[in-house]
This record gives sequence, C-alpha cells and structure tokens, in this order.
Amino acid sequence: MAEKSAILSEAEELDRFLEELQQQKEINDIAGWNSGFANLNRALDGILPGLYLLVGQPGCGKTSFAKQLLDQVAMCADNATGIFFSSSESKKELRIKTLARLSGIESREIRRGSGYLLHWYGVPRLSGPEAEELSPSWEKARRCADNARSWLDSVFLIECGEQTSAETLEDYARKIRAFTGKEKLFIVIDESQRLGAAEQPLQVRLPLLTERFYTMARNINAALLVVWPELEENGKTAPQAWAERALGADVVMVMELDRERTKKLAEHAQAINVHIVKNRGGDKGKLSFDFHAAFARFTEVS
Repeated sequence: MAEKSAILSEAEELDRFLEELQQQKEINDIAGWNSGFANLNRALDGILPGLYLLVGQPGCGKTSFAKQLLDQVAMCADNATGIFFSSSESKKELRIKTLARLSGIESREIRRGSGYLLHWYGVPRLSGPEAEELSPSWEKARRCADNARSWLDSVFLIECGEQTSAETLEDYARKIRAFTGKEKLFIVIDESQRLGAAEQPLQVRLPLLTERFYTMARNINAALLVVWPELEENGKTAPQAWAERALGADVVMVMELDRERTKKLAEHAQAINVHIVKNRGGDKGKLSFDFHAAFARFTEVS
C-alpha cells in the first residue's frame, strides 16, 4: 500500500502546478511541439504526447507525409527525437524521400546516383584529373544533406520484420531515448496493420492495436503517429467513421484525394485533404495540402 505522504489532494498539488506554469517564460503560439506545418499546428495546438492515427487509401502519400512530419518535428521542436518504424519501405527509400524533399531533385534521379545526374542535366563528361568531379545537381544534394546533419542526428530509422511486435517497438524507443538523452519523443509506425495477427480481419485488428499503441504512448510519454491503410472492399469509408473505429486514439486524421482541385494543379501534383475527425485537444476540421510525389513533399494550402 502506498505511503500516506504520496497521496496528495489537488489543493496540495496546486502550488507545484502554478510554479510549473510560472517557469514557462516563453510566449508560445501552441502548447505542443512545432510540426513545421502552420495550419496543422493551429488545428492540433502542436504535437503533444499521445496517440495519433493517420488513415488513407494506398497511393495518397501517407508514408511521405508521416516522414516529412517526423523530419520537421526533429528540425523545429527543441530537444526532440524522431523514430520511424518501417515495415515496407527500406531505410534507403526513406532517405531518398528526405533528400528529394530537401534538394528539389526528383526521387528517381537521386536513386540513379551522381553519374545519372551528371548526364541528365547536360554537364559535359570530364576526362583526365577532373573525371571525378560531380555535377552541380549532385553537389546540391550533398549540400542539402550536410545542412540537415544537425537535426538528422535526432532521427532514427528502424526496419521492422515479420516477428516485430508492439513490445519490441516500445523497447527500441526506450533505448533510443536513453541514448539521445532527449525527453521529447515523436514516433511513426508505418504500415501498422502488419503488427497485428495476420489471421484477423483489418477491422478487428484496428481497435486492438489502437489500444496497445495508446498504452505504449502513455508508458513512454511519447507522441505516437500510427499509419493505417484504408482497404475497404465495399467502397470508400466516410472520414468520420474512423473516429468511431479508433476509440483509443487522441487524434484521428484521414487523408483523401481531392479530385476536383487536383485537376487545377500542375501535372503529377495531387491535391490532398486531411480531415481531422477526432481531436481531444482541440478542433476538428479539414486541412488542404499539395502533394508532389516526385519530391515526397507536402505543402500546406491556405
């Protein structure tokens, strides 16, 4: 049984709580961590510890959005660590997404290497002692990577296998936090449905995994973004329905393609809406983005 001294009433806790508020000298526009997306910051009041569910159909850019969000939290939020658990894309592909977004060079061109960039951008092939010189575009990619080193030092990519469990992810997260010494922890679990029992239908796996991830977020006091695919057999599910399917989530965001607005965009760009259908800490609503898949880049639309 706990000691009596450990049981405190709200009146006894009040002074300590007021002291904590008084120590917050900075004037912040949001209570949580900076996501790098101004509109998302306002809607969610920043990123706070808890469970976030991101749902979307295949091909709408869920992984690219999640990776960009994780990178931006690591870059913008003070003293934050980002961990990306991937069950489908390799570390190399995730790194290419980041480099394409930062450099403005298409993913497929980066994937082909500096020799391809040298030829593709029309730089004459060199001979003699200058043969090893790289193209200006490849130098740009290297320069962007070097400029990102400061915050990339707080980002960790983990490839998950068939035997990976939620318990394994929690253990990884604890070890990485101890390694970095940073308290703020933002975690992405991509293709999270792969962690559930394969014999169970997706609609059964979702609430079970949601509860497990909710517990994980609380256990380690982390912001946990779980990516879930919409693979409905009988057509598209209304965004609001996902709030009812994931009762344990603090925030539920549903991505969908805006076909009418996409028609007005440049070729290969997609208009994406993110519906915030559940938000325990703030408002619900719809945010609009332009998605350029070639650069794995999302841009907010006013």
